[in-house]
Amino acid sequence: MKITRWLVFVGVIAIGYGGYQMLPSWYNPFTPLMLNDPPGLVTRWKLKAITDAQCQTLLAEANQQNLISTQSVAPSGGACPLTDVVQVRDFGTVKLSNRFLASCRLALSSALYVEQQVKPLSRRMLNSEVTRIDHLGSFACRNIYHRADGPLSEHATANALDISGFRLQNGKQISVLKGWAHPQNQPFLQTLLANSCQYYGNGLGPNYNAAHANHFHLGMRGYGLCR
Repeated sequence: MKITRWLVFVGVIAIGYGGYQMLPSWYNPFTPLMLNDPPGLVTRWKLKAITDAQCQTLLAEANQQNLISTQSVAPSGGACPLTDVVQVRDFGTVKLSNRFLASCRLALSSALYVEQQVKPLSRRMLNSEVTRIDHLGSFACRNIYHRADGPLSEHATANALDISGFRLQNGKQISVLKGWAHPQNQPFLQTLLANSCQYYGNGLGPNYNAAHANHFHLGMRGYGLCR
């Protein structure tokens, strides 16, 4: 009887190990993150857990694949010192209203977000390609909500980007301020904000408070709060 139980136990372990070996890499939390990993809980965990060296390697690959174009920036001092930041020039075919400073994690997360969400959602929901992203900036040496006292904003470390709108190949312009309540544009914007949780630590929009009525705040702090 004991031998039978032991054989069953060994069989279960063998089947489990075999199944583990057959898991696609994006379902396996122990395999390195890859740029083509689809969004999901495991991918989000990997993106959150990457080391600085892994982030730099992936960002270099993203540049090679034309998902993003970045340039290294020299460290800076002052009240809000910056190290290991880059200047984001564009997201391949998707241009920017202005270049912006970003930490490696913000740049990498944004590249994946644009490639896996912004581009396909605009094609599917708006029948046009996004050609430009309008934004209000990323780095700003200040406290949260510009308060005199309190914790530093994510913007003080170039760990957040404020997106204000999108421009399409068909000439259409969609702003967060006007489009959030527009019946044709609202589904696109709401889906984009909801899906941002798979790439950023937090995504805040018009429903969060009045301070975000005209933009999406996409930041690296936290573990997936998007509203």
